Amino acid sequence: MLTDLQCRKAKAGEKDYKLSDAHGLYLFVTRTGFRSWRWKYRFAGKEKRLVLGSYPDMNLSAAREARENGARLLRSGIDPALQAKQLAAIRLEEAEATFEAVARDWHGQQLGGWVPRHAADVIKSLEQDVFPKIGALPIKGITSPMVLEVIRAIEDRPSIETARRVRQRISAVYAYAIASGLADADPAAPIRAALKPLIKGRQPALATLEEARALLRQVEAAPAHPMTKLASRMLALTALRQGVLRTTMWSELEGLDPDEPVWRIPATRMKLKLDRKIDPRFDFMLPLSRQATEVLDAARAFAPHSRLVFPSQRHAHKPISENAVGYLYNRLVSHGRHVPHGWRSTFSTIMNERAQAQGLAGDRAIIDLMLAHIPEGVEASYNRAAYMPRRREIVQEWADLLMKDMPPAMALLEGPRR
Repeated sequence: MLTDLQCRKAKAGEKDYKLSDAHGLYLFVTRTGFRSWRWKYRFAGKEKRLVLGSYPDMNLSAAREARENGARLLRSGIDPALQAKQLAAIRLEEAEATFEAVARDWHGQQLGGWVPRHAADVIKSLEQDVFPKIGALPIKGITSPMVLEVIRAIEDRPSIETARRVRQRISAVYAYAIASGLADADPAAPIRAALKPLIKGRQPALATLEEARALLRQVEAAPAHPMTKLASRMLALTALRQGVLRTTMWSELEGLDPDEPVWRIPATRMKLKLDRKIDPRFDFMLPLSRQATEVLDAARAFAPHSRLVFPSQRHAHKPISENAVGYLYNRLVSHGRHVPHGWRSTFSTIMNERAQAQGLAGDRAIIDLMLAHIPEGVEASYNRAAYMPRRREIVQEWADLLMKDMPPAMALLEGPRR
């Protein structure tokens, strides 16, 4: 059997040679002086060799222990060389399985169920906040404190809601990694208790009819582009989401019944899950008041050749800026009192209060439907045209209340401009 001294004194010779220990273990010395431990054994009647490690990184005692581990596998009917190759492949896969690589794979798998805008938002948040810090690390080696450090940096901006979303996305990546055998646990899960609290408030909105009228009068008398004023009035009359309104094409509004106009907004443009966006049953049916159709007539008169109802003042082929109405409100109204999205809340508050005062409790569900709120669990039973006669009455009542003593929409084309 070999001794440590013999191993240390083993030098390069004119040709490769070996120094035997016992039970097939030997130290192999090359002509260049490189020394490694090798083990000769038989499996299924064939002689085989396995490299255990290099000397002196692996000393004599460790080499004998490695040989014994291999012998135990042999007694169990397992080829030690095959298992070594499998373990090496696993280690290589783990080294290549960085957080970024797995996250991009996970993101690619989700694309079929996400709308493009959400998919872009998810990968952008990871590229901006996560990949620069832990993206290059093996996913199996990332710890909870590492994830918390990533999230704390987002919280400190401060972006509390974004921080929570990013933590959820990291957790989703780990769920995918665990299912794929690339990770054993989710380090993002335990840090939920350490996150800063999220205090969610409603979108700033006026709550009384008097305030709503005063705001519109102030906005429409101020120097501003006519299309911005028209979009502002249409938001107030329809309580639509601004993103849906500003991207409206005239092709969606062709053939409006002059007596009972209904704007059918394709489900693809509504705020819905992807499976509903491709289902025409979830198209949104919006009855239009007389005042709303007047706004459309004014918009057509101002930009008769545009495909968009509310085109940009600089580029007719692009929609009005998503910030145009918001900037106008911020300039004229105390910040935090009302935003464009707030018309939805204002409409809901005022019309629900009126319904309650008139003993029309059933109007609450109808008003929710008018805001495109679909009850949970609703699928095939959803009726986009439900309660249409009452919805038409409510939308006209709202318009009559809001537009009392207001100038006609065409007058907005001639007002002062900024």
